[in-house]
Amino acid sequence: MSKQALPVMSLDAAACCAPIAVRPIDTDQAAVVAPLFKALGDPVRLRLMSMIASVPEMCVCDLTPAFELSGPTISHHLKVLREAGLVDSERRGTWVWYRVRPDAFRQLRALLDLSATSAEATA
Repeated sequence: MSKQALPVMSLDAAACCAPIAVRPIDTDQAAVVAPLFKALGDPVRLRLMSMIASVPEMCVCDLTPAFELSGPTISHHLKVLREAGLVDSERRGTWVWYRVRPDAFRQLRALLDLSATSAEATA
């Protein structure tokens, strides 16, 4: 597994991309969106994302027991999600609370919108 850090994702940059069903994205656009997919490409991170997205916010103290992984490993996965721009976090006392960044998922949904092809074909 690569130890390369992901840059913090700018959601304004992700807004650049039309749905892939409308036209292929260029190299620069792919470089902007790829970290989102890379962050979600790990089964643990995908499960964490699902757990966080299912509620308005979630404490790391509720996430860690759901996995047979150490606390530092869970923290690493949460850091990757945060750096990719998929979640926000807030420290409250000794615990960190996580919540989804809806704009990130709107960008992914827009990029993957296959209905855009149908709409253009009927227009």
